Amino acid sequence: MAAARYWRLAVRGGGPSTRAAASVTPAAAAETAVARYPPIVASMTADSKAARLRRVQRWQASAHAAPSVDAKLRILTKMQFQKYVVYPQTPALHADRWYQAFTKTAFVPGWPAPAAAAPTALDVASTSNQFYLNDEGKFCCLFIDYMRPVHFYWLRGEEVIQAGHRKGRIDALRYQINDRPHSQLRIPKQLPEFVPLDCSVPEEIPVMKCKPDKVPLFKRQYENTIFTGSKTADPCCYGHTQFHVLPHKLQREKLLQRNCAEQIEVVNRANAIASLFAWTGAQAMYQGFWSEADVTRPFVSQAVITDGKYFSFFCYQLNTLALTVQADQNNPRKNLCWGTESKPLYEAVEDDGVKGFNDEVLLQIVHFLLNKPKEEQPPLREIPQGM
Repeated sequence: MAAARYWRLAVRGGGPSTRAAASVTPAAAAETAVARYPPIVASMTADSKAARLRRVQRWQASAHAAPSVDAKLRILTKMQFQKYVVYPQTPALHADRWYQAFTKTAFVPGWPAPAAAAPTALDVASTSNQFYLNDEGKFCCLFIDYMRPVHFYWLRGEEVIQAGHRKGRIDALRYQINDRPHSQLRIPKQLPEFVPLDCSVPEEIPVMKCKPDKVPLFKRQYENTIFTGSKTADPCCYGHTQFHVLPHKLQREKLLQRNCAEQIEVVNRANAIASLFAWTGAQAMYQGFWSEADVTRPFVSQAVITDGKYFSFFCYQLNTLALTVQADQNNPRKNLCWGTESKPLYEAVEDDGVKGFNDEVLLQIVHFLLNKPKEEQPPLREIPQGM
């Protein structure tokens, strides 16, 4: 009968013994543990919320890592979807309240503190003489644009898509402003702020519960554009003052003929809010700011809106670009717009002469033009007698 065979278990050489392995502490084992697999993330091409969130995060990371402002603007405006086209000069009823909601702008009647503190004892002649006699006070670097386009593209709010292959999804509301002021002044350094960046005002921003179609606004799909009127390399990259001329259909006489006297100031406010938001917003994006990288300093611009006889003046301070639903969740900042009601420059023109000339309106235009960056404001000189 054959003898039984068996295998002898041999211990590997150089390995730790059972007693040595038992002496290893759990802390040491945790230190030596390494991840064997990469983290589990959603697919970039899947049709799920996690996948869409990952695609958005990758798009935002590419915008943050853009090597230049031009590259960042191309990334932010590359994808084309249907968007609402906002017209600054519009006959829509109560358009100013809609535009405040679209741009997160609070309208404050009157003037901000620096503008209100302008000297009142000087008349038009002495102020003009002071400006022309002071060589250092003249604009050393100023660029004037005539009929130059101004464009701005942004996201604000959300909606549920009602039709198409994306039906049922929640999508952002997109807006585009295409403006063309009569003229605008640009300077190399920005104007001083009217109030601090995080200043709170009692005026509230209107909440519009209807869709922008009720304004009415219409959706279009074409190239998204952000443009201040000049290229990003232009040294005069900051806005000073815009001048807007109202079209014939929006002038005071036409509105009175249609029994729309209450819409006279609404037209001016809507024009100022939309135009100045687009201009200052584009200036901020030229400096590298956007919705996910909010501004760290205010951007200020001014506007004069006229029909040739009546003038209204507005100041705008951009305090935030975080207007998307995600970026605006914990954002207490508001964009601010100050403005006055329209006043006539003169009463009538009779026999080739102007009757009832209003010095106050002309003085306000001069004060607008004299507003300059703080570091460039020279000391006042005495005006020689006899001038």
